[in-house]
Amino acid sequence: MSRLRVLVTGGSQGIGLGIAAVFARQGARVVISGRDETRLDRARHELSVKGLPVEVCVGDVASKQGCERMAARAVELLGGLDVLCANAGIYPEVGLPELSEDDVDAMFATNLKGTIFSVQACLEALAESRRGRIVVTSSITGPATGFPGLSHYGASKAAQLGFVRSAALELAPHGITINAVLPGSIRTEGLDGLGADTIAAMERCIPQRRLGSVEDIGYAAAYFASDGAGFVTGQTLVVDGGQTLPELPLHDH
Repeated sequence: MSRLRVLVTGGSQGIGLGIAAVFARQGARVVISGRDETRLDRARHELSVKGLPVEVCVGDVASKQGCERMAARAVELLGGLDVLCANAGIYPEVGLPELSEDDVDAMFATNLKGTIFSVQACLEALAESRRGRIVVTSSITGPATGFPGLSHYGASKAAQLGFVRSAALELAPHGITINAVLPGSIRTEGLDGLGADTIAAMERCIPQRRLGSVEDIGYAAAYFASDGAGFVTGQTLVVDGGQTLPELPLHDH
């Protein structure tokens, strides 16, 4: 993986930053993109002090034009593109009775349109690489589980998988694979304000009795991007510590 050229959308924090760190640690050249330039610069510094250099690219995947500009800049910085990690996503909680058209539009603009048009914008470069890989960050929420207040989020994440399966058929003749990682409960900055009791309750729902790390998702993405996964496309990989397996609530033991 020493010379892979990788673009990670939504790479300035959370899972995206973990994905970028794993690829950079394995020797890839990485561009992280996001909407907030200050946050991107902070992420670049955070990785650089660990000896993991990355480039940054400001871009908003919620519009087709934003995806095109982002892809063009990433290709310019890297001199081409081998891997797209379509990771950018939002997850504001809104109860179904209060859910507005704007809420749904914003969710689908980033999570679904952002995935589709990021892929579309990178297709030419990925085909030119002759070993193009696309890794979509979906979720167990929607495809496998539900969560109150996240009905629109779950719908967007399930929709991503429908896209992945059909896109895999179109992309296969071009030597491009596309697969999805479905994270379970992952320890990110968004959980910091929940408190120790809530975190402990979340951990009790997971057979491994811990939250996943952002690097856990990064290693799954790195597998899909590897030569070893060259014959794998249109597939999903659940990374949840066994969270979706129990038929009944887990008991402490």
